[in-house]
Amino acid sequence: MSENLTGGAVIASDHPVAPPQPEPSKWHDTFLRITQGNAAISVLAVLLALIVGGIMIAFTDEDVQASAGYFFARPLDTIAAIWDAVSGAYIALFQGSIYNFGAPTFARGIRPLTETLTFATPLIAAGLGVALAFRIGMFNIGGRGQMLMASAAAGWVAFSLDLPWGIHMIVALIAGLAAGALWAGIAGALKAWTGAHEVIVTIMLNYVAFYLISWMLRTPGLLQAPGSSNPKTPPMKPTAVFPELFGPQYNLHFGFILVILATIVVWWILSRSSLGFKFRAVGENPHAARVAGINVKSMYIIGMLIAGALVGLAGVNQVLGTITTGFSADIDAGIGFDAITVALLGRSTPWGTFAAGILFGAFKAGGFAMQAAEGVPIEIVTVVQALIVLFIAAPPLVRTIFFLPSPERDQRRREKARTKQLKAEAGAVAK
Repeated sequence: MSENLTGGAVIASDHPVAPPQPEPSKWHDTFLRITQGNAAISVLAVLLALIVGGIMIAFTDEDVQASAGYFFARPLDTIAAIWDAVSGAYIALFQGSIYNFGAPTFARGIRPLTETLTFATPLIAAGLGVALAFRIGMFNIGGRGQMLMASAAAGWVAFSLDLPWGIHMIVALIAGLAAGALWAGIAGALKAWTGAHEVIVTIMLNYVAFYLISWMLRTPGLLQAPGSSNPKTPPMKPTAVFPELFGPQYNLHFGFILVILATIVVWWILSRSSLGFKFRAVGENPHAARVAGINVKSMYIIGMLIAGALVGLAGVNQVLGTITTGFSADIDAGIGFDAITVALLGRSTPWGTFAAGILFGAFKAGGFAMQAAEGVPIEIVTVVQALIVLFIAAPPLVRTIFFLPSPERDQRRREKARTKQLKAEAGAVAK
């Protein structure tokens, strides 16, 4: 026993108290935040998918296969063939989606970027609808049905009504958004009132919408073009078509502006409004949200109505912007399911979904150029997209491959050090 400077007793111990852990530096804290954040995992997942895609491109290239036959005699030939195949494919992907350096003019060279944005427009809109549902704790797998119903409603208004320019487009747009919202609202209402699982309901509604639209396309007086036996609608009237943004030499249309506005609206709802707070609360824990006084059932319905309207915007973009000469039952073009991938890559955030939609739009635009220029199978682009989702779903795998610090491991280490310090302090007090 000894005394301190004020005369108080100080307990001596054979087990000294563990010294406090030093505070991490600002740079170390910043490094951890970057490497452990969702954005870093998403970027690295894309990089890994491109690496695996490059390996597949090399294996499927005929020149690589031929040079591999005499690899041990001249290994540099195989390495050169692999480099030519992979670099040529990805250069073609870039030039087909961002900028074509071989174009004679800048206006021609920038056309691939406009094609990327055109492909991305419906992907972003549908991805926002899926992402918003994710934030409420719901899985909106019914993008196809919602797009089909929105396309049918907007298309019918566009080719059957005679309205002035501008008004016609607005009416068709509202009709499409309402149809998509109501179709998704069925799933929200069934979940709220009966507890039916939205995954099963939305999948079944996809089939209902597809066969309903197929029947309407084969029935004169509904969606089928007059005097035609083909299951296809008449062309949209010019007064209802989205205007072109940069002239007839580009396919980019006004729908891209609507998608930007939709992204801003979704960001505002989720980040700045009381409704967004309720959405997030229900998504985190619906039981706790109910105890806090939030009407969980109404949140499910309202959330699916908004999500359906966003997916419906994708369908409206298809019929009023991209395919204005008449559409058939395949107007959704798989966008409803691709939107799930876009929302996952975007981490269910508005601007993340926006960026992911542009990335997948680049894959779609550049994939055709890669196939035409280098003979690379277009399916490889689909494989790359699937690999991105796989790596996004496995952050520990990505961190392990790139030797990044793991937040779970760091948390366990901190808890272990804290427990050790508490035991040491308890032992000192006991003595």
